[in-house]
Amino acid sequence: MRAVAWHGRRDVRVDKVPDPKIEEPTDAIVRVTTAGICGSDLHVYEVLGRPFMEEGDILGHETIGVVEEVGREVGHIKPGDRVVIPFNISCGHCFMCDRQLYTQCETTQVRAQEKGAALFGYTRLYGTIPGGQAEYLRVPQAHFGPIKVPHGPSEERFVYLSDVLPTAWQAVAYADVPPGGSVVVFGLGPIGQMCARVARHAGVEKVFGVDLVPERLELARRHGVEVLDLGNHDDISDSLRALTDGRGPDSAIDAVGMEAHGASVVKLTQQLVGLLPGPMAMLMIERAGVDRLSALYAALDAVRRGGTVSITGVYTGMIDPLPLMEIFDKQIQLRMGQANVKRWIEPLMPLVTGDSDPLGVEDLATHRLPLARAPYGYEIFQRKREGAIKVLLEPSP
Repeated sequence: MRAVAWHGRRDVRVDKVPDPKIEEPTDAIVRVTTAGICGSDLHVYEVLGRPFMEEGDILGHETIGVVEEVGREVGHIKPGDRVVIPFNISCGHCFMCDRQLYTQCETTQVRAQEKGAALFGYTRLYGTIPGGQAEYLRVPQAHFGPIKVPHGPSEERFVYLSDVLPTAWQAVAYADVPPGGSVVVFGLGPIGQMCARVARHAGVEKVFGVDLVPERLELARRHGVEVLDLGNHDDISDSLRALTDGRGPDSAIDAVGMEAHGASVVKLTQQLVGLLPGPMAMLMIERAGVDRLSALYAALDAVRRGGTVSITGVYTGMIDPLPLMEIFDKQIQLRMGQANVKRWIEPLMPLVTGDSDPLGVEDLATHRLPLARAPYGYEIFQRKREGAIKVLLEPSP
């Protein structure tokens, strides 16, 4: 089969690789029909790849497809079913899964790396599980993970259930916006766009979105978000306070993560670490890694006293400096973590199966490319070129 494989920093290729096979009785094989390129994939493309990837590792964790084969212990799906695959791999019955903390599943925890549940296509930190930017995908724990969806509606109706929608839903839930309150979303990439839409759907009265990219700002504006172009404000926190009775928004969502704009010294440090031999780079990131924290600092500064900051952007730094005096003095609540996908499917499913499309799932993807053009898709997404906000890959039938 063909699959998108990592070969180095900013170097992904479509390789011919062996077809996946059933290895465990709880496995399934899915023929992939659409796979998304996620902002988290860009972290591997740019920063995390060299220390934690091997050449030829298959990327991708946003997948929808059709079941081809199932193991003998898989009963809730069968060949021919259309399924969405959550990006985290969980068993559904351990201590953590019983508490709907599927990202911490004790069955698939990557204990050798002291990390949570295994993820598709995301470095040795999370199990080196081949990802879904491929023609076929082996799905471990398929007795629980796959989400069955109807045939017929467009792929975009459902593919975002794998990551984007549950991540945005959880971010808004964690933001805990009070009735009649306000929230600001820092970063209007795919996750930030959906965070803003979910907040509006939930009835949040004032939803602000902050970004630098004109196409992202325009897309959010089209969905009723009050946008602020970071480049047009001397102090974004002062601007937000001016819009919220001088206090700041009740809640803030950091949908950017470790590769925020600004912090040029840290950016250079990350690039230099990427040039080190693999074991040295891995040790540096695991023990002394520092992220670019511009978006998080802005969220902490902007949110009102007693407010909540919800972090959904990915961070990997082990010695990131945090303004604990400000957090303590302002009595800010912090919530964060990868999305526990299946926890949020029940409230999300009616929103993608009805006729009204209240979250605008069919108005997010800007580029739909054949799998063979994945390198181009990564490039334009990473460089924010050609209006790329969300890129979907489609393996040939």
